[in-house]
Amino acid sequence: MKDVAESAANTVKFQDPRITATGEPRARVALTQPRTLWFNTGTLCNITCANCYIESSPANDRLVYITCAEVIDYLDQIETRGWPVQEIAFTGGEPFMNPEMVAMAGAALARGHEVLILTNAMRPMMRKSVQSGLAALIADHGDRLTLRISLDHWSEELHDRERGKGAFGRTLEGMLWLRSIGARMTVAGRTLWDESDAQARGGYAALYARHGFDIDANDPGQTVLFPEMDEEAETPEITTACWDILGKSPRDVMCASSRMVVKRRGADRPAVLACTLLPYAPEFELGATLAEAERDVALNHPHCAKFCVLGGASCSG
Repeated sequence: MKDVAESAANTVKFQDPRITATGEPRARVALTQPRTLWFNTGTLCNITCANCYIESSPANDRLVYITCAEVIDYLDQIETRGWPVQEIAFTGGEPFMNPEMVAMAGAALARGHEVLILTNAMRPMMRKSVQSGLAALIADHGDRLTLRISLDHWSEELHDRERGKGAFGRTLEGMLWLRSIGARMTVAGRTLWDESDAQARGGYAALYARHGFDIDANDPGQTVLFPEMDEEAETPEITTACWDILGKSPRDVMCASSRMVVKRRGADRPAVLACTLLPYAPEFELGATLAEAERDVALNHPHCAKFCVLGGASCSG
């Protein structure tokens, strides 16, 4: 074991899925309770943000539009595999860029699932055809449909610094429309700025009160503040011993309860990934079916440590 440890110590971190750079057994996570199945609707977006982990933009189609028929196939697989999935979640890019977004949400709602859609609530959502379809879904299934709005900061200045001049106002316009039709909303913010958690939540609370949004700023499930994901930052590797040291369980990590389906440009069919945060990392692609995706996952990326294990974050509500 000493020779293995010495050899591993000379390697770069996050390279070997079995052991860390210091030769310790790398932590792995089994799919113990599949609660959320994510679909990436495509990486195209109506805007280009300064810091987008998936590099979405009006030109990025590395992940192409997934179709309603493909989503239905995975909904069928959920039933076949007996996965106890409660939530079907859609992310992008901007999901409402996908012309079948309303149909995909409707298919999941018709199966009795809760549905979460991540959106910037801007022009793609505000097209008349989308508004009509979304309003109908909310009228029929409003208690099971939630839209999580990307609002990087509670102030116009800092939000627009990330998303471009005028973005804050256009997102608020979308949120006000959603409020008018009784839509359930939550918010996703970011921790880019030098303010405490309490200061950030206080700012969001004031914003919600000013506009009459029924969103709890102090509930981490309703106002989700995501840490920044810098792959160049020094990050510790997670070993099997870390669970006891940190007082955590592998069951607490996202990949114990979720998977994400994507469709790569040029691919014949979608693929299932271990994590929503790593759409371009081939080592986290588990296969084309949910059956193949039932295998465990090595925590072999800085995001695994910083975002999930140490940060305790979750993409779901």
